[in-house]
Amino acid sequence: MRSHTTLLALALAARLALGQNTTTFVPSTNFGTWEGWGTSLAWWAKAFGNQAALADVFFTLNTVTFNGHTLPGLGLNIVRYNAGATSKNVDPDGDSIQLPSTMIPSREMDTFWLNWNNTDPTSTSWTWTVDANQRNMLTLAVARGAIAELFSNSPVWWMTYNLNPAGSTDGSSDNLESWNYDQHAIYLANIAARAKQSWGVTFASVEAFNEPSATYWVGPSGTQEGCHFDVSTMSTVIPLLRTELNSRGLTSTIVSSSDEETYDLATSTFNGLSSTAKSTIARVNVHGYQYGGGRRDTLYSTVHAAGKKIWNSEYGEGDATGAQLASNLILDFVWLHPTAWVYWQVLDVQGWGLIAADNDAVTTGAVAQKYFVLAQFTRHIRPGMTILNSGSAWTVAAYDSSAQKLVIVAVNTAAAQTLAFDLSAFSKPGTSGALVQRWATQIGSSGNQYVAFNDTFLSGSKFSTSFGQNVIMTFEVTGVAL
Repeated sequence: MRSHTTLLALALAARLALGQNTTTFVPSTNFGTWEGWGTSLAWWAKAFGNQAALADVFFTLNTVTFNGHTLPGLGLNIVRYNAGATSKNVDPDGDSIQLPSTMIPSREMDTFWLNWNNTDPTSTSWTWTVDANQRNMLTLAVARGAIAELFSNSPVWWMTYNLNPAGSTDGSSDNLESWNYDQHAIYLANIAARAKQSWGVTFASVEAFNEPSATYWVGPSGTQEGCHFDVSTMSTVIPLLRTELNSRGLTSTIVSSSDEETYDLATSTFNGLSSTAKSTIARVNVHGYQYGGGRRDTLYSTVHAAGKKIWNSEYGEGDATGAQLASNLILDFVWLHPTAWVYWQVLDVQGWGLIAADNDAVTTGAVAQKYFVLAQFTRHIRPGMTILNSGSAWTVAAYDSSAQKLVIVAVNTAAAQTLAFDLSAFSKPGTSGALVQRWATQIGSSGNQYVAFNDTFLSGSKFSTSFGQNVIMTFEVTGVAL
């Protein structure tokens, strides 16, 4: 089966051959209200969570100076906080954590629950002073308007069969002890309650798993926290989590699941969950590591038929040029129809990070071109907008009804050409002669970095612009009515 990326390339080539370089929008079809853009805090916030300037870079639309760079703030409004699984204390049986020598220190996330003696979060079995940097960045993000999700990479080490939060011995076995199913739910619910009471943070959602069907969470050679869960185990834990949240008055905090690595796994897992677990979940989270492959459309149709929303809750790759990011983001909009999209590590090693960073040495480096590619989306497609059917495999469209504004993000990977946009299907396609503001970024190792232009105008219900090869542009058309 051909990948979506291959199909996209073929579609673009066919359009060029036929001279079909006009996007004609289909505003009668939409894919829901956009909830936003985000990032996970583990692991970069453990290292850099005390830097307020980074909160401005990532969670505002301000122009921010950071490390000698003047950057357009990305305006992320979703932050995912990781409930850690690691501590160095001895448990009541005299056992201690069995961390592998391969574990990367910056990926050891502190747990608040030290032992099973007491479920009361005010008892000495709990500590709330750890993980200060990640908690600080969480509150900085929320203070700037972000909504928060609590997620878990692994249950606390003492809840696991092998006392190793990096995974089971073989990677394919459940590592959460069966008698600790409810303990895992209690842990997450207590963090959510504490955050509301003491941190000024109300988690909008809680996710108990991270890539749970994967078999690469092999504890003895693990480099990060992780855990395999069978679908039957997920079906047990999900209702328990709902009960624990409700018992703490967190009835408005939804349960999301299951953060599978790929679109196809997410479909399989959702279909395999019990009816009780399915009814408990308010949203399906999926990661984007299948890139150009997999059946995004099947996952969407399955989840949509069940009345659930979808978030792409984690995406990342090592391409600093932004080419893969732009391609996969557009594929998500065309086929998956998520209502939110989350980049994994905004600060990470060269390529993976939007800004290069070493989380262990706590140093930062170059701003990747992909930062400015992502800005084309995040600064313009804003929460509350309606995602429309663009009628194109290379264009995304969003509509702001209150401002009567149409936002268009388009990418050209082919040879330089003129691309046109036809708004005639709108009841009011703007005013002929009006300015269409545009912003452009060169996909690659250099070139334009989110540069604004005021040189494009509506002609009747259409406008056109010359695109160089590997250029992404954003347009804002005002006075548009559905």
